[in-house]
Amino acid sequence: MGSIKENLKNNALTGKIYKVLSKVYNFRYKLMSDEKYAKTKYKKRMGIDLNLENPKTFDEKLWWLKINYHNPLITICSDKYWVREYLKLLGYEDLIVELYAVYDKFDDIEFEDLPDRFFIKTTHGSGTNIIYDRNKPFDYKKYRKIFKKSLKTNYFDVHREWGYKNIEPKIICEKILVEKGKVSPMDYKLFCFNGKVEFVTVTLSCSHEDGSHRDTVEKNFYDRNFNYIDVRFSDDNFDPRLVEKPKNLDKMIEIAERLSKPFPEVRVDMYNIDGKIYFSEMTFYHNGGYNESTPKDFVEKMGDMIKISVENNRKYRK
Repeated sequence: MGSIKENLKNNALTGKIYKVLSKVYNFRYKLMSDEKYAKTKYKKRMGIDLNLENPKTFDEKLWWLKINYHNPLITICSDKYWVREYLKLLGYEDLIVELYAVYDKFDDIEFEDLPDRFFIKTTHGSGTNIIYDRNKPFDYKKYRKIFKKSLKTNYFDVHREWGYKNIEPKIICEKILVEKGKVSPMDYKLFCFNGKVEFVTVTLSCSHEDGSHRDTVEKNFYDRNFNYIDVRFSDDNFDPRLVEKPKNLDKMIEIAERLSKPFPEVRVDMYNIDGKIYFSEMTFYHNGGYNESTPKDFVEKMGDMIKISVENNRKYRK
């Protein structure tokens, strides 16, 4: 038996009413100031107050940066299309996954002119991904609806992630990366603070076989020397014996530190397939700023690593 909320949503009679009321309910958040929104949403989701006046934890500083640190370069680096130009500018064109095409809407995709298999994703958010395979059934109507909705969504409105606010949404089609024996390549996320890599996380698989985003993943934390850190950070851990230190980890760190140099905090994601490094994305607000750890003081340790200055960041506030 489902929850009352789910029953209302799925009922033919009450479903439309629920949809209208939800829009009205969510619209009130759009009217809130950034500070009010942050404190209200964080309290509702995490059950604790968000201190923006004297931020200390990882989450508090991420939300402070959302509201106060509006470096225009964040918009470029958050955009999955234009970030490629940032990599080219720094001499990292060889890290870029091959791009087949870019489109304004799903109906524009020229499937007949593209390879038999390719990855489709939006440029302005997270999680709207799918693999097209000419030799497998493809529910065009279903994915058209999903991508149409995503393209109409400004993900700034979802969690006030400023980096997404001014991105012009598009769809890109790119080469599928394949790692032998895995549904999707292992994902390396390098947490950078003031241009220095402090932590590396490894996720065994971020997506399903069809390329769609997995809601739950297994992820381990390591220090920059790839020593395992016994901490649970928002997701479950896996047996650390399943993963070995990449032989070219130093190169990955060098790349991440150069890409992250202009920012007080950013996560640089990469793949490492048979020793070949590929850039994935740059994320400025890990998990939207909703993070918890076991032990609990780990989020405070991460917060200590973000150096913020009201005077230095005020010039970016708009």
